[in-house]
Amino acid sequence: MPKFNWEARTKTGGTQKGVIEAATVDIVEAQLKKYGFSNITIKAESKGIGFSLPKFGGGGKINEKDLVIFTRQFSTMIDSGLPLVQCLDILASQQENKAFQEILYKVKESVESGSTFADALAKHPKAFDQLFVNLVAAGEIGGILDTILTRLAAYIEKSMKLKKQIKGAMVYPITIMSIAVVVVGVILVFVIPTFAKMFVEFGGELPAPTRFVISLSNFLTKYIIVLIGGFYAIVWAVKKYYATPVGQKNIDRMALKAPIAGPLIRKVAVAKFTRTLGTMVSSGVPIMDGLEIVAKTAGNKIVEEAIYSVRQAISEGKTMAEPLATCGVFPPMVVQMISVGEATGAMDAMLNKIADFYDDEVDDAVGAMTSMMEPLLMVFLGTTVGGLVVAMYLPIFKLAGAVGG
Repeated sequence: MPKFNWEARTKTGGTQKGVIEAATVDIVEAQLKKYGFSNITIKAESKGIGFSLPKFGGGGKINEKDLVIFTRQFSTMIDSGLPLVQCLDILASQQENKAFQEILYKVKESVESGSTFADALAKHPKAFDQLFVNLVAAGEIGGILDTILTRLAAYIEKSMKLKKQIKGAMVYPITIMSIAVVVVGVILVFVIPTFAKMFVEFGGELPAPTRFVISLSNFLTKYIIVLIGGFYAIVWAVKKYYATPVGQKNIDRMALKAPIAGPLIRKVAVAKFTRTLGTMVSSGVPIMDGLEIVAKTAGNKIVEEAIYSVRQAISEGKTMAEPLATCGVFPPMVVQMISVGEATGAMDAMLNKIADFYDDEVDDAVGAMTSMMEPLLMVFLGTTVGGLVVAMYLPIFKLAGAVGG
């Protein structure tokens, strides 16, 4: 079915754009007029080159970028005075991700059947998590759905940025280590045996480094299948262990105490906790409900238990700062700032300030870690490969010296 780009004026005088799939221009125009648009301009979308590259698995996944675009557009349309069902219909019709489009149509059908918007979203947890649903529910109750959606979009964008920073920090070392493993493996399995045969023909005693490298090559060539199988067995065992409550708790505790990654993981946890809770509190979600949702999405068992202990303490009449100080997860500065926020009644603003600060801290920590790892990885790669090459050329240097002498 062809796609049409449209631009029109809303009831409040604003301008709205979008893309709709329809059989003809007349159908698009009739549909937009039904939604109350005027001054409608419609153009057929250009098809461009007559072929397209295949898509590998991207069409069925609802990613955060799709969610951000939907949330921002939905907020704009609600603010323009369009009815909820019509907003859903327009956004679903112009959604390129077919899986997300199907979900939006189902949400629209649920709303038309009498469900609240939040209840309709809750039926699709893979696309809309508890945070999204609870904030939308608070927006519906308070009559500020457009404001809540704007905050949600900003929150998701900042979460995406945080994840991108972490992934970016891991790409470089993983790439270098992968290259090192491949290069060393190729040298040991394919190159060293050729040199070994040549040295046997020469006769004589080989230098100790050369003997070690040849022995390592023989071992790797003989047991490479066993080593690969053992590696995957260890990975499988660790995953199985992490799937248990005790295993997850122990591994998450070790992650927080790791020499280099530990401080970064802690900063990410603090940024996520304060950002999520600050967004929920400022949107009118009760603190107890907010803490429960934040705990479930913490991503670290130790942090999750700490948040649940905070929630339990608040239910017993204590302040939030007291249990935060005793759990040992959150830095003293965070505890002090939250204590000030509680005393002044500006908890949401204080939480967002802490989140902004720790976002910058994560950015600095990622940059510092990357800068530190770059020379270390290069030295490791150069030493490993260079050592293998030198070890194999030592007999040749020895033979050349003997011939020259």
